[in-house]
Amino acid sequence: MALSLQEQLLKAGLTDKKKAKQVRQQKSKKAKAQKNHNIVETNEAKLAAEALVEAKKAKDRELNKQSKQEAEKKALVAQIKQLIEVNKQPKFSGSKREEEVVCNFTDGTLIKRMYVSQTTQKHISQGKLAIVKLNQGYELVPMPVANKIAERDETCVVYRADNISEADQSSSEADDWYADYEIPDDLSW
Repeated sequence: MALSLQEQLLKAGLTDKKKAKQVRQQKSKKAKAQKNHNIVETNEAKLAAEALVEAKKAKDRELNKQSKQEAEKKALVAQIKQLIEVNKQPKFSGSKREEEVVCNFTDGTLIKRMYVSQTTQKHISQGKLAIVKLNQGYELVPMPVANKIAERDETCVVYRADNISEADQSSSEADDWYADYEIPDDLSW
Protein backbone atom coordinates (compact mmCIF):
# COMPACT_ATOMS: atom_id res chain seq x y z
CA MET A 1 0.00 0.00 0.00
CA ALA A 2 1.22 3.47 -0.83
CA LEU A 3 2.31 5.80 1.89
CA SER A 4 0.49 9.09 2.47
CA LEU A 5 2.18 12.33 1.55
CA GLN A 6 2.82 13.10 5.19
CA GLU A 7 4.51 9.76 5.77
CA GLN A 8 6.59 10.22 2.62
CA LEU A 9 7.77 13.66 3.81
CA LEU A 10 8.69 12.21 7.23
CA LYS A 11 10.60 9.36 5.60
CA ALA A 12 12.49 11.75 3.34
CA GLY A 13 13.39 13.94 6.31
CA LEU A 14 11.72 17.08 5.01
CA THR A 15 9.53 17.44 8.09
CA ASP A 16 9.50 16.10 11.65
CA LYS A 17 6.88 14.29 13.77
CA LYS A 18 6.07 17.39 15.81
CA LYS A 19 5.02 19.42 12.77
CA ALA A 20 3.04 16.49 11.36
CA LYS A 21 1.16 16.15 14.68
CA GLN A 22 0.34 19.91 14.69
CA VAL A 23 -1.05 19.73 11.16
CA ARG A 24 -3.24 16.73 12.07
CA GLN A 25 -4.56 18.52 15.18
CA GLN A 26 -5.39 21.69 13.25
CA LYS A 27 -7.15 19.66 10.58
CA SER A 28 -9.25 17.76 13.11
CA LYS A 29 -10.11 20.97 15.02
CA LYS A 30 -11.24 22.58 11.81
CA ALA A 31 -13.41 19.58 10.91
CA LYS A 32 -14.98 19.54 14.41
CA ALA A 33 -15.69 23.26 14.32
CA GLN A 34 -17.36 22.94 10.96
CA LYS A 35 -19.41 19.96 12.14
CA ASN A 36 -20.49 21.50 15.46
CA HIS A 37 -21.08 25.10 14.34
CA ASN A 38 -22.12 24.50 10.75
CA ILE A 39 -19.35 26.79 9.54
CA VAL A 40 -18.99 26.79 5.80
CA GLU A 41 -15.46 27.44 4.69
CA THR A 42 -15.21 29.82 1.76
CA ASN A 43 -12.81 28.86 -0.89
CA GLU A 44 -11.31 32.10 -2.19
CA ALA A 45 -9.80 30.42 -5.22
CA LYS A 46 -13.17 28.98 -6.21
CA LEU A 47 -14.88 32.36 -5.77
CA ALA A 48 -12.20 34.11 -7.80
CA ALA A 49 -12.54 31.51 -10.57
CA GLU A 50 -16.33 31.98 -10.61
CA ALA A 51 -15.90 35.76 -10.76
CA LEU A 52 -13.53 35.39 -13.71
CA VAL A 53 -16.01 33.11 -15.49
CA GLU A 54 -18.83 35.63 -14.94
CA ALA A 55 -16.64 38.49 -16.17
CA LYS A 56 -15.75 36.50 -19.28
CA LYS A 57 -19.42 35.72 -19.91
CA ALA A 58 -20.34 39.42 -19.58
CA LYS A 59 -17.54 40.40 -21.95
CA ASP A 60 -18.66 37.75 -24.46
CA ARG A 61 -22.26 38.98 -24.25
CA GLU A 62 -21.10 42.55 -24.95
CA LEU A 63 -18.98 41.44 -27.90
CA ASN A 64 -21.90 39.41 -29.30
CA LYS A 65 -24.18 42.43 -28.92
CA GLN A 66 -21.70 44.66 -30.78
CA SER A 67 -21.21 42.16 -33.58
CA LYS A 68 -24.98 41.75 -33.91
CA GLN A 69 -25.41 45.54 -34.16
CA GLU A 70 -22.71 45.74 -36.83
CA ALA A 71 -24.34 42.91 -38.78
CA GLU A 72 -27.73 44.67 -38.58
CA LYS A 73 -26.15 47.91 -39.76
CA LYS A 74 -24.52 46.13 -42.72
CA ALA A 75 -27.81 44.44 -43.59
CA LEU A 76 -29.58 47.81 -43.49
CA VAL A 77 -27.02 49.37 -45.83
CA ALA A 78 -27.36 46.40 -48.18
CA GLN A 79 -31.16 46.73 -48.16
CA ILE A 80 -30.94 50.43 -49.01
CA LYS A 81 -28.45 49.80 -51.79
CA GLN A 82 -30.63 47.05 -53.24
CA LEU A 83 -33.74 49.26 -53.10
CA ILE A 84 -31.93 52.03 -54.97
CA GLU A 85 -30.32 49.74 -57.55
CA VAL A 86 -33.55 47.94 -58.37
CA ASN A 87 -35.79 51.01 -58.48
CA LYS A 88 -33.56 53.76 -59.87
CA GLN A 89 -35.15 55.76 -62.65
CA PRO A 90 -33.40 57.03 -65.78
CA LYS A 91 -32.45 60.69 -65.75
CA PHE A 92 -33.22 61.03 -69.44
CA SER A 93 -36.12 59.59 -71.37
CA GLY A 94 -34.77 57.73 -74.37
CA SER A 95 -31.26 58.27 -75.65
CA LYS A 96 -31.67 61.99 -76.43
CA ARG A 97 -29.86 64.36 -74.15
CA GLU A 98 -30.83 67.40 -76.18
CA GLU A 99 -33.51 68.61 -73.78
CA GLU A 100 -31.48 68.32 -70.61
CA VAL A 101 -32.12 70.81 -67.82
CA VAL A 102 -30.35 71.47 -64.57
CA CYS A 103 -31.95 70.23 -61.36
CA ASN A 104 -30.38 71.90 -58.32
CA PHE A 105 -30.82 70.38 -54.85
CA THR A 106 -29.11 70.57 -51.49
CA ASP A 107 -27.19 67.78 -49.82
CA GLY A 108 -26.67 68.96 -46.27
CA THR A 109 -25.06 72.38 -46.69
CA LEU A 110 -23.86 71.79 -50.26
CA ILE A 111 -25.79 72.71 -53.38
CA LYS A 112 -25.57 69.91 -55.91
CA ARG A 113 -26.56 69.78 -59.56
CA MET A 114 -27.99 66.99 -61.66
CA TYR A 115 -28.77 67.09 -65.37
CA VAL A 116 -32.14 65.53 -66.18
CA SER A 117 -34.79 65.65 -68.90
CA GLN A 118 -37.64 68.14 -68.63
CA THR A 119 -40.19 65.42 -67.89
CA THR A 120 -37.99 64.00 -65.15
CA GLN A 121 -37.60 67.44 -63.60
CA LYS A 122 -41.37 67.84 -63.70
CA HIS A 123 -41.79 64.49 -61.91
CA ILE A 124 -39.27 65.58 -59.27
CA SER A 125 -41.04 68.88 -58.63
CA GLN A 126 -44.45 67.18 -58.50
CA GLY A 127 -43.21 64.78 -55.84
CA LYS A 128 -43.36 61.63 -57.95
CA LEU A 129 -39.57 61.12 -57.82
CA ALA A 130 -37.06 61.70 -55.05
CA ILE A 131 -33.29 62.14 -55.14
CA VAL A 132 -31.34 59.66 -53.02
CA LYS A 133 -27.65 59.28 -52.30
CA LEU A 134 -25.91 56.08 -53.39
CA ASN A 135 -22.22 55.88 -52.45
CA GLN A 136 -20.78 59.09 -53.95
CA GLY A 137 -23.50 59.63 -56.57
CA TYR A 138 -27.17 60.52 -56.69
CA GLU A 139 -30.05 58.55 -58.17
CA LEU A 140 -33.75 59.10 -58.79
CA VAL A 141 -36.29 56.73 -57.26
CA PRO A 142 -40.09 56.74 -57.05
CA MET A 143 -41.58 58.33 -53.94
CA PRO A 144 -42.86 55.05 -52.35
CA VAL A 145 -39.35 53.62 -52.58
CA ALA A 146 -37.94 56.84 -51.09
CA ASN A 147 -40.35 56.40 -48.18
CA LYS A 148 -39.05 52.85 -47.60
CA ILE A 149 -35.46 54.11 -47.75
CA ALA A 150 -36.28 56.93 -45.32
CA GLU A 151 -37.68 54.38 -42.84
CA ARG A 152 -34.31 52.64 -42.83
CA ASP A 153 -32.01 55.68 -43.03
CA GLU A 154 -33.29 59.24 -43.29
CA THR A 155 -29.92 60.62 -44.43
CA CYS A 156 -29.98 58.67 -47.71
CA VAL A 157 -32.98 60.62 -49.03
CA VAL A 158 -31.46 63.91 -50.17
CA TYR A 159 -34.40 65.70 -51.81
CA ARG A 160 -38.14 65.14 -51.71
CA ALA A 161 -40.62 67.65 -53.08
CA ASP A 162 -43.07 66.84 -50.29
CA ASN A 163 -40.48 67.80 -47.63
CA ILE A 164 -40.28 71.48 -48.51
CA SER A 165 -39.37 73.53 -45.47
CA GLU A 166 -41.85 76.05 -44.01
CA ALA A 167 -39.59 78.97 -44.99
CA ASP A 168 -39.71 77.83 -48.62
CA GLN A 169 -43.49 77.42 -48.43
CA SER A 170 -43.97 80.91 -47.04
CA SER A 171 -41.77 82.37 -49.79
CA SER A 172 -43.78 80.48 -52.41
CA GLU A 173 -46.99 81.85 -50.90
CA ALA A 174 -45.56 85.36 -51.13
CA ASP A 175 -44.82 84.70 -54.80
CA ASP A 176 -48.45 83.72 -55.45
CA TRP A 177 -49.44 87.30 -56.24
CA TYR A 178 -47.47 86.81 -59.48
CA ALA A 179 -49.90 84.04 -60.45
CA ASP A 180 -52.27 86.62 -61.96
CA TYR A 181 -49.68 87.60 -64.54
CA GLU A 182 -49.06 85.63 -67.70
CA ILE A 183 -45.56 84.29 -68.30
CA PRO A 184 -44.22 84.90 -71.81
CA ASP A 185 -43.61 81.76 -73.89
CA ASP A 186 -40.10 82.81 -74.91
CA LEU A 187 -38.89 83.16 -71.32
CA SER A 188 -36.81 80.25 -70.03
CA TRP A 189 -35.49 79.97 -66.55
